Amino acid sequence: MALYAFDAVRQSGDPVSAQVEAASEADAVERVREQGLILLRIQTASAAAFSSHDKGKSFFGRLLAPRKVTREQVIAFTRDLANLISAGLPLDRAFELLVSLADTGPMAALLQDLRDRVRGGKSLSQALIEHPKQFDRLFVNMVRAGEASGTLGPVLERISEFQERSAELRSSVQSALMYPMVLIGVAVIAVFTMIFFVVPKFESTFRQFGKALPPATENLLALSHWMKEDGWMLLVGAAAIFILVRGRLRSPQGLLAWHRRKLKLPVLGDLFSKIEVARLARTLGTLLGNGVSLLPALTIVKDTVDNRALANSLDGVLVRLKAGQGFARPLMETGLYPKLAVHMVAVGEETGRLDAMLLKVAQVYDVEVNTALKRALGLMEPILILTLAVVVGGIIFALMSALLGLTEFNV
Repeated sequence: MALYAFDAVRQSGDPVSAQVEAASEADAVERVREQGLILLRIQTASAAAFSSHDKGKSFFGRLLAPRKVTREQVIAFTRDLANLISAGLPLDRAFELLVSLADTGPMAALLQDLRDRVRGGKSLSQALIEHPKQFDRLFVNMVRAGEASGTLGPVLERISEFQERSAELRSSVQSALMYPMVLIGVAVIAVFTMIFFVVPKFESTFRQFGKALPPATENLLALSHWMKEDGWMLLVGAAAIFILVRGRLRSPQGLLAWHRRKLKLPVLGDLFSKIEVARLARTLGTLLGNGVSLLPALTIVKDTVDNRALANSLDGVLVRLKAGQGFARPLMETGLYPKLAVHMVAVGEETGRLDAMLLKVAQVYDVEVNTALKRALGLMEPILILTLAVVVGGIIFALMSALLGLTEFNV
């Protein structure tokens, strides 16, 4: 049995912070709910004690505290607000509870501002629109639709589910790319360590014997000298390339050209396309499911698509959709979206369940993204390992060939 600390709210609206003993977190959640409480958050008592000490007393806790509102905090806020509104609490009372439970920092300030705006007579969507960095057009429009239909609680629950699934997809991509990045970093450090520190020590030994060195060794020593004396030119060149590329990508034409190339890259292009399609389908499906009609929903989605090539292709789709030509056919004729996704959209359009089918597309392509990631990493890892082996092996061969030559000379 373990001890769990939780924050909850009574049906009367009073906050509760207590502990419960249970065999698992699921059992703890069930015990809290059996008491008629609205659960907001729960964790082991030890983790809660450490978190409280870290935030309140530890120098490192204060040092590492976020300086701005994080994506995770927005997700937690949406989930907590959805629970409170669905339980029947008035909006201003819900915000009062969230403010009382929030830690000091940017998130607490944001909650206080939202509470004050709501108390001042503004709707939740009007309050959220004042904070565009934390709440984008998608979030605000879904909340507005929920307010108009009187279903704010369920809408917030859908937003929370959407945020969590998007975060899971982002996390899976980042986790999958972590190993190759670490491998590349280790390879670069290993090569530079050998060039700057190992090779010079061997050179002094080689020169003492005065014997001609093998061409591979001479080239390696020349490279070591150049790196030590003129290696700064590499940094200058890399910085110049970075500045040029960054300037190019800041222009709409350059960014559009790069995004088009990204979709055509071998292996990775398919991955980028599936990530964008999963995000687009989930966003559009969630909007449609919350009562936003297709035209304004697609206009909102266009602004949330990261890839400019895909986003610009939606301009033509919108024009043809306004002309009554449907959604799936113009989408297919762009030539940028996977055929499976477009066919599923067509089925949803024909059956009148486009929102549900779009969410199904998102689920399918979430799985496809994981598969594509594994395939890309399956190709990338041996290439990186082989490249590292060739480079390090070449350096070792150049040193060993010289050492063997000196050994033969001495014999």
